[in-house]
Amino acid sequence: MITLALSKGRIFDETLPLLKVAGIEVLEDPETSRKLILPTNQTGVRVVLVRATDVPTYVEYGGADLGVTGKDTLIEHGGHGLYQPLDLQIAKCRMSVAVRADFDYATAVKSGSRLKVATKYTSIAREFFAQKGVHVDLIKLYGSMELAPLTGLADAIVDLVSTGSTLKANHLIEVERIMEISSRLVVNQASLKLKQEPIRAIIDAFASAVSARAAAKA
Repeated sequence: MITLALSKGRIFDETLPLLKVAGIEVLEDPETSRKLILPTNQTGVRVVLVRATDVPTYVEYGGADLGVTGKDTLIEHGGHGLYQPLDLQIAKCRMSVAVRADFDYATAVKSGSRLKVATKYTSIAREFFAQKGVHVDLIKLYGSMELAPLTGLADAIVDLVSTGSTLKANHLIEVERIMEISSRLVVNQASLKLKQEPIRAIIDAFASAVSARAAAKA
C-alpha cells in the first residue's frame, strides 16, 4: 500500500491533475466526505488528509510514504530526513512583510527601530530580519495575521501572500518579499527503498506532468 499525505484546500485541488497523470484518481471529495483516509481507483494507493504543517511529520516518521507540502512548511518545520525530488510548481504564492498603509516601514528600519512582528513563521522571519540587521520582537499567531497591525499588536506581519486582495481589503501593504513559495513532493527515505518501483512511477509521472505544464506555458 502506498500512502500519500495531502492537506485540504489548494494543495489538494492542485495535486489532483498530477495524480491523474499517474493514473490515480481520488474517489471521494474531502469537502463532503467525513473520512480522513480516502480511497483511490488504484487498490494499492490511498490518500490521508492531514494538516498542512503535519505533512512532513507523517512522511518523515512513516505515517505516509509520500506527501505534498509547501516550501514554507518545510523551512519552518524542517524537512530533515526527507527526500525532496520535485518542486511541483503548484500552490504558488510568496512570503512577504506587510504593514499598515500609514506605517513608514522604510524609515523605521533605517533608524534602527525595534519592530514588533506577528507571524506563524517565526523561524523564517527571525532569519530574514537577522540578515538585514533589524531588531524584532516576534509574536506568534495562528489566526488572521492582518488583524495584528490593525489593533496595534504588531508593527508588521510576515505571512503568505497570493493575490494581495486580503491585504488590500484590510488597508495593509506589502513592503518586502522574503521568498517565492510553491509546493514540493516529499518522500520517506525508507519507503523509497522498500517500495521503489511504485513510488518511482509516481515521481516520474509527476515530473512529466510538471514538465508538460511548463512547456505549455512557455
